[in-house]
Amino acid sequence: MSQPYIVIVEDNPADIELLRIALDHHREPYELVALTDGEEALRFVKERSPANLEPEPCIILLDFHLPKLDGPEVLAAVKREPSLRHVHVMMLTSGGVRPQEQARVESMGATFRLKPRNFSEVLALAADILALCKGVASLKQLA
Repeated sequence: MSQPYIVIVEDNPADIELLRIALDHHREPYELVALTDGEEALRFVKERSPANLEPEPCIILLDFHLPKLDGPEVLAAVKREPSLRHVHVMMLTSGGVRPQEQARVESMGATFRLKPRNFSEVLALAADILALCKGVASLKQLA
């Protein structure tokens, strides 16, 4: 099984580093690609194509409130891209999201989760991410 390829789109460098530390804590191999704003994420999506030989991410972690383009706009672009539309997207927020906005995100097939408030919650998020990636890898082996 190849190592998980995880994409995080987050404008707070401290949040990215905490996730990296938490993933390292689990002592499992992974590759983390960090993008820092909505436009950078959109470029990532546009560079993806069915002919692209790079591995696809097992999950995209997407901050709801991003500079330049917000999380829901990036999510819509991901879901329009044939090579990425089946990739699981987890929308993260520290709060302040209206129920209609959450419903819109969920209607596009993403899960919605509050950002961790302490390191034990970051560790739990990292464990969930790695478990999801293992499940994705197992399904690919069956195909």
